[in-house]
Amino acid sequence: MDKTLSSVFTFQVISLQLPEGKQVFATHGENVLTSEDGADTSALAPYNHEEADSRMMIHALDASLHGHRRIEIRSNDTDVVILAFSIAPTLPLDELWISFGSSKQVRYLPAHTIATSLGREKADVLPMFHALTGCDTVSFFSGRGKKTAWDVWNVFPELTPVLKAMMKLPEDVDDTCLEVTERFVILLYDRTSSLSKVNEVRQELFSRKARSLDNIPPTQASLRQHVKRAVFQGGFVWGQTLLKQPTLPSPSRWGWQSESNHWVPHWTTLSQAKDSCYVLIRCGCKVGCRGRCKCQKANLTCTGLCNCGGNCN
Repeated sequence: MDKTLSSVFTFQVISLQLPEGKQVFATHGENVLTSEDGADTSALAPYNHEEADSRMMIHALDASLHGHRRIEIRSNDTDVVILAFSIAPTLPLDELWISFGSSKQVRYLPAHTIATSLGREKADVLPMFHALTGCDTVSFFSGRGKKTAWDVWNVFPELTPVLKAMMKLPEDVDDTCLEVTERFVILLYDRTSSLSKVNEVRQELFSRKARSLDNIPPTQASLRQHVKRAVFQGGFVWGQTLLKQPTLPSPSRWGWQSESNHWVPHWTTLSQAKDSCYVLIRCGCKVGCRGRCKCQKANLTCTGLCNCGGNCN
């Protein structure tokens, strides 16, 4: 929206005649305007949030600080629901409700009750879990939805302290965090696997279990960039939800790269598959590799992707 038009709209909104006890807030640049003359907006502005999702939480905090004990947020955005569950235990109020859906499909979600049932530790890291398993700015794992990820989290509690560590605005994703995250991703794709490296699991699922490329975990190089983007969103953006002016690092250090003045995901540090797709040729030989071997026909040496494991003569 044009800045001039936006300003006109903002001033028209706060000039509306409202019923007694009602108050409207509207953003204007980094400031917040309100329909109530002389209202205290020090807890709301100046601000630098880019997303309305986190902005709503600051308004909920401000309302609770002004004595409101029961708050309702209306939104159809899953991100808003996740953030509400996360901050509910930290706000000085009795009830925080989310009106979710539209028309006849509206549901009222008691964020305060759900957060309590999850437990404080799990509720606190819910935004990081949501970012890691896929949100608006971080990709999902192919073929693996939220329910599958949630089920794996329930049987793999080792992920919780790692999510907590990644929400504490780290300088980088350390090897320990990546190792635990790798194991979590492995369980997403193969609950029976005892391996700890995604690259090894990729090889096993592709060569031994004949999984398609869309049904195996990402490479370790790709996963590292994925985790970085998740930390940027879940830790730096959502982890500072209740701050008016969160401090954000450059996205270039967290899985993004600048192209034509736009930020795009830095998917991996590996070369593109098209440049090395010949290595995807694999044979299905079970006892020795002879004339019908695909690798021999392509004049290639068998590799670990082959059914023979690359150990043939």
